[in-house]
Amino acid sequence: MAEKTMPLYRRGYRSIRGIAGPLVFVDHVRDVAYGELVTIETPGERRTGQVLQIQNDLVVIQVFDGTLGLAEENTTLWLEQDVVRVPVGKSLIGKVLNGRGDMLGGEPLPFASEYLGVSGQPLNPERRKSPHAFIETGISTIDLTNSLVLGQKLPIFTGAGLPSNELAAQIVSYSRVPGTNQPFLVVFAAMGITRREANFFLEAFRKNGALSKGVFFMNLASDSAAERLLTPRMALTVAEYFAYQQGYDVLVVLTDMLHYCEALREIGAAREEIPGRRGYPGYMYSDLSTIYERAGCVKNCPGTITQIPIVSMPDDDMTHPVVDLTGYITEGQIVLGRALQRKGVYPPVDILPSLSRLMNKGIGKEKTFPEHRALADQMYASYARARELEQLRIVIGDDALSPLEKRYLRFGRIFEDSFVHQKGRRSLEDTVRVAWDLLGVLPQEEIYRLPREVVLRMHKERES
Repeated sequence: MAEKTMPLYRRGYRSIRGIAGPLVFVDHVRDVAYGELVTIETPGERRTGQVLQIQNDLVVIQVFDGTLGLAEENTTLWLEQDVVRVPVGKSLIGKVLNGRGDMLGGEPLPFASEYLGVSGQPLNPERRKSPHAFIETGISTIDLTNSLVLGQKLPIFTGAGLPSNELAAQIVSYSRVPGTNQPFLVVFAAMGITRREANFFLEAFRKNGALSKGVFFMNLASDSAAERLLTPRMALTVAEYFAYQQGYDVLVVLTDMLHYCEALREIGAAREEIPGRRGYPGYMYSDLSTIYERAGCVKNCPGTITQIPIVSMPDDDMTHPVVDLTGYITEGQIVLGRALQRKGVYPPVDILPSLSRLMNKGIGKEKTFPEHRALADQMYASYARARELEQLRIVIGDDALSPLEKRYLRFGRIFEDSFVHQKGRRSLEDTVRVAWDLLGVLPQEEIYRLPREVVLRMHKERES
């Protein structure tokens, strides 16, 4: 196994001023760097942490294993002259790690090609290039109407009780880049999940064969808040290794970013910081950007990093600070709708508030199919009209509706039952076939977003 680079010398300190939550406050520290790795030794035990804050000679250390059982009188802190690193290498594919990069279950780590700092390497914005290719997720409401593009960051906003875990497992299992021989890899990082949720993910990945085609990080709710802050950075460092050194197209799925931000709030409270909106730290926007902005395409690098962060919305509130700031940094959103879930629709993706801002860069002629944008717009417009008429019907009753309006209502019901609702994976070709069959419910003159010759051709094909 590749060895970590060891410092020439270490400095030990026992001048602990206090311990609060996952933090240790140390006095009279010199020549220390932000983010420096720290080893905490007590009789019979060793823990790790990193420097979180430096104020004159007072240093705040974030302990990844928690501070339970630490005592000021018998604890020694060693500055390691290094940063937190994660092992990387092709031997990680198919492995499940905890939030600190160790094998889940205590097994020894496989061979590591090298150890990389979890903060990643600074990326010159001039070296970024525009996302350009389509990723097929197997989910119709994403692939057709809110397409995911290589190098994009597209979050999923969900609410309590909505099947975001099931959707995440499907995306991890079914995603691929059609029409290319480029190697594809999924890096999955779960933060603050219960053991039951972890077992669900692992079982789903084993069943669908995804476990052998990705790298997986599991941070449990019982793990420390400090480790939760480390988990997405570990995952993204592994993703950067495979994308920029090995030439993979990497899809990173992060769930749940609300748990990450709650850990950030817990650390901020322990530091006695002045809180911002709803108690979250004022720097949460910049902190989230250090995660989300690690997605993208880089010039002269064959690989790419695409991100799907999953964010829970407390009380289904899209103005919640975590949801709001995520929306500012990322390039669209996929929204799960509670009304659809109550109707038994799965996955309950509501296309009306959903949006993929980079969709046009990855679809169209020679990428998916020429009429992709127009067909998506037609489906969106027709479903929006059906939803408006559903509200009107409640007020005026069915008898006051025209025959055309009733056909739109029928379109809306079939749209939810046969297009949004799906069992298992659906290819883009199958999705397009379902969409054209569905548009057959409406008169030809109402299909005005598509070229006339395309509508006539599809109508003849359906009749034959």
